[in-house]
Amino acid sequence: MVTTSATAPLTPVLADDVAAYLKRRSRWSPLEVVFWIFAFASIWLFPDKYLILKDTAILALFALSLDLILGYAGIISLGQAAFFGIAGYFSGLVAKYGLINEPVIALVCSGVVAAALGFVTSFLVLRGSDLTRLMVTLGVSLMLGEVANRYASITGGADGLQGVDIAPVLGRWSFDLYGHNGYVYCLIVLFVCFVIARRIVYSPFGLSLRSLKGNALRAAAIGIPVKWRLVAIYTVSAGFAGIAGALLTQTTAFCSLDVFSLERSADLLLVLIIGGTGYLYGGLIGAVIYKFLQDWIATLTPQYWQFWIGLVLVVIVLVGRERVEGWIAAARGSVARLGDRLWTRIRPRSAALGGAADGD
Repeated sequence: MVTTSATAPLTPVLADDVAAYLKRRSRWSPLEVVFWIFAFASIWLFPDKYLILKDTAILALFALSLDLILGYAGIISLGQAAFFGIAGYFSGLVAKYGLINEPVIALVCSGVVAAALGFVTSFLVLRGSDLTRLMVTLGVSLMLGEVANRYASITGGADGLQGVDIAPVLGRWSFDLYGHNGYVYCLIVLFVCFVIARRIVYSPFGLSLRSLKGNALRAAAIGIPVKWRLVAIYTVSAGFAGIAGALLTQTTAFCSLDVFSLERSADLLLVLIIGGTGYLYGGLIGAVIYKFLQDWIATLTPQYWQFWIGLVLVVIVLVGRERVEGWIAAARGSVARLGDRLWTRIRPRSAALGGAADGD
C-alpha cells in the first residue's frame, strides 16, 4: 500500500515533464528564424537567380521527403523518384485536359496520389532488410517508368508530356519565364511542408520513430506499433516527394520520363550525404550546396562537373561524416549562443524604452 501511494502521484509529474520537454524541443531557435528570413529575402536579394533557386527549393523538398524515412526511421530508399514522377505526371495530365485548373488544388491532389502509392507499396518495402528495400523501391520506380513509356499516347513517352497549360496560381499569378512567381510559389510550399515535417518530428510520433531506428525490437517490446509507424511515415514521405514532383511539372509546364530515373533518386542521397541526415535542415542545406556547387562547377568545366562533385563526396567520406557533423553542430551552437546573448542585451533595453514611453 505504501508503495502504491508513493508511486501513484509520479504519473502526472512524468507526463508533465514529457510535455514540457517536447514543448522545449519544438521551439524555433533564433538560427532557424534567421534561416527562413534569409530564404524569403532571397526573393529580392537574387533577382537573377530565380530559376536555379526554384530548382533548389524543389530539390530541398524532395530531399526532405527522403530524410523523413532515412534520417528518422532508418528506411533507405532508391525509389523516391516513383512518387516524384507519378505526381508530376498526374499534375501535368489534369492541367493538360482541364480536369483541375487551380494549381494549388492540383498540387494537393498530386500529393495525395503519391501518398496513396506510398501506402500501397509500403507493405512490400517494409518486409525486408536494407538491401531488399533498396531493390524493391528501385523496382517500383523502374516499373512506373516503363508504364509511362509504354502508354506514350497518354504520357508522351520519350518525348515527354507536352501541351501542358498551367493556370495562374489562385487565378492571379502566372508562371513567368524568369521564374519569379515559380520560385515564390515553390518557396512557400517548401516552408509549409517543412513546418508540417517539423511538427511531425518534434511530436511523440517523431520520438517513436527515433526509437524504431535505434532498436525496433525494443520499441515493439514497450508497445510501439512498429509496422504502422513505418507505414505512416513512409506514406507521408511519399506525399512530400509527390508535391515536389508536381511543383517541377507546374513550374516548367513539362514532364518527361526522367522523373522516374535512378539518377533522380541517387541525387537525393548525395544531397543528404552533404547536408546530413536526421536533421531536417540537412536536406535543405545540402540541396543549396549541391545545386549551386553543380552550377558553379558546370560553368568552369561543363564536361567534368560530375568528377568534381564526386571528389567533394570522397573528401566528405575521408574526413568522416561524424566529424563534419560535429563541426556543423559546434558552429550552430556558437551562433545560437551568440544570438541568445544579443537577445538578452536587447530585451532589457527595449523594455526600458517601452517603460519610458509609457511614463511619457
